[in-house]
Amino acid sequence: MAKKYNAKKSKKVRNLVAMCCLCAILLSVSTYAWFIGMKTVNVAEFSVNIATTEGLYLSMDGQKWKYTLDARNADAYTGHANQWLDGEDEGLIPMSSVGDMDKNSSRMKLYEKGSLTAVTGGYRLLASQVDNHTTQVGSGSAEYVEGNGYVAFDLFIKNLSGNEYYTQNNPLNEEAIYLTTNSAVTVAADGEEKAGIENSVRVAFAQIGRVKADTESVSNITKITCSDVPAADGQVQVTGICREARIWEPNDSVHVQNAVNWYDKSCLTRKADGDDVNDAASYNAGSHCATVELNQAYPTYAISNEIAIADNINIYDGAAYNGYTKSTIDYTTYYNDDDRSTYNLVDMTYDEDAGIGYFTDTMKNIAGKDRPQFMTLAPNSITKVRVYIWIEGQDVDNYDFASLGKKITVNFGFTKERYTEADIPGYDGPSTDITPTNGE
Repeated sequence: MAKKYNAKKSKKVRNLVAMCCLCAILLSVSTYAWFIGMKTVNVAEFSVNIATTEGLYLSMDGQKWKYTLDARNADAYTGHANQWLDGEDEGLIPMSSVGDMDKNSSRMKLYEKGSLTAVTGGYRLLASQVDNHTTQVGSGSAEYVEGNGYVAFDLFIKNLSGNEYYTQNNPLNEEAIYLTTNSAVTVAADGEEKAGIENSVRVAFAQIGRVKADTESVSNITKITCSDVPAADGQVQVTGICREARIWEPNDSVHVQNAVNWYDKSCLTRKADGDDVNDAASYNAGSHCATVELNQAYPTYAISNEIAIADNINIYDGAAYNGYTKSTIDYTTYYNDDDRSTYNLVDMTYDEDAGIGYFTDTMKNIAGKDRPQFMTLAPNSITKVRVYIWIEGQDVDNYDFASLGKKITVNFGFTKERYTEADIPGYDGPSTDITPTNGE
């Protein structure tokens, strides 16, 4: 009887959603936001707990594979460049990114405030690229030291679906992965509500490259970069990926009244010919920018290049805010242009037809057959994924007092299943909400 019960239980587990949940990321915030100077954002605790069912394993060192993993405390591989920001005088500062990758360093491009000056209709913005692409961890290392002000770490995902390993970097060879509906960014229990800092957080997943799932050499796994490497003596085939990082925007349709009031106070509409960001004549006196409703999603015009004085950028530029569009471009146009050097601010609104742009909480909560995929993973592979967490400086919710919220909690996870029990009419089978242990 016991054997039959265990066999039945194991069968249920094998048929469950293949899920990994990264939980309880607690960030202690003690800084001003994008606009004023930065103090520190100390990470008081940063725990990443992952649980999976059969066929999907996780590792921080490319050697020990588990169904469950505490990434914050797990052993990382020698020579890694993980960054948790828990040292003295370290912390989060607002950044901006559209998810572009530097293929030479296998790092995501981020931009930070170079200067911010109050002008008649908002703030003039200068921005420089974060230096995470020039200094290697050690001599001959493939890892580059990250810049300051954001969290970054490597996660290895072994996907045992199927037997074929596809060497081509083609998403059509890969299977869909969905963001779990319980993924959320909230104010921590001991944080301060009504500040809205949780509404500016972004989480990006940058797939660097992959190898075949049966690869045993730890070095071949951990040294994966964006470059293809042909098989040779002691070296397995490496498929470089390095496509644009997938960025999740939590709380896209949630705003606090304090942030909206700050925006209303600061922003004036900008004339179509108001090309001098510093000139009061470039703005319409007394004409407030477009209204921001508390429960409606609005675009983020993220930074895609360094911004200089001559670019004349106002942080509120964009059709959704001050109406000035000469410095902005939609993400689909940007994504399809081989020469992106002339663009500064990119509207990250999701393009449903192309499947590109921000992935938002609104999309996460779509049920049934219309549920959009979050990313794809190749079958029979080990994929190196670099995870980035930052505060998006170009989010309309990122205002001077947002940091007074002090602490936020980030929870997110993945599943291979598009449907839940609620999507299947009359479903009366076992619950999919079961987390197996390594012994099952």
